[in-house]
Amino acid sequence: MKRYCIVAVMVVLALAFTAFLQASDAEESTCDKASITFDNDFFYKEDGTFDPEKARDAYIALMECHGYPVFDGMKEKIWVSDYGTGQFAKLGLGAYCFINDEKGGYLGQDMFLLPNQMLPEHYHIKTEKPAKMEGWHVRHGMAYVYGEGEPTKNMKAVIPQCHMNGTVTVQHETILKEGQTAVLERETARHWMFGGPEGAVVSEYGRYHDNAGVVHSDPKLVFP
Repeated sequence: MKRYCIVAVMVVLALAFTAFLQASDAEESTCDKASITFDNDFFYKEDGTFDPEKARDAYIALMECHGYPVFDGMKEKIWVSDYGTGQFAKLGLGAYCFINDEKGGYLGQDMFLLPNQMLPEHYHIKTEKPAKMEGWHVRHGMAYVYGEGEPTKNMKAVIPQCHMNGTVTVQHETILKEGQTAVLERETARHWMFGGPEGAVVSEYGRYHDNAGVVHSDPKLVFP
């Protein structure tokens, strides 16, 4: 009888261990990169003009791939831009602003980057409102955040030629995986971001966002 009990316990432990491995595999599983990879032509009409609806379609695909909740009416309100470069697949951004309270002075929004897509280098200045300070929290995927500090050798990002002829002014790299956070070093600090191999969904918490207070290192970029 004792031997049967030992065998039963061993079977239960084996099943539990198998379930643990399956759960671990599920946690480590990633979305299908092919479903969120697009040729740049996908985002432009026949006359070469940027198609915001196609950009939103791509970000919805990114959300669905990562299991991010897509609610009714969300797609139409996603802000998208290629910054006038004609290279949205390489340089662009999507964002959904949940709250931007001018009176209270705070912001909460989610930003979306496709795989290997760059949010251009910029900084925030004081206007009638204080210069924006912000922090980032990666919800899904991976993001490479760049700011002031010792330049990182062999950094992960590949800066497209459409951004200042492939140059930036800050190159200190912070790699953010799901659940990890980073903050802006100081007011007016230059910074930029790059989507990881499976893109990124990034929550941003910060002061009130004033478009007039955003300055891009590359003066050719069109914003907003």
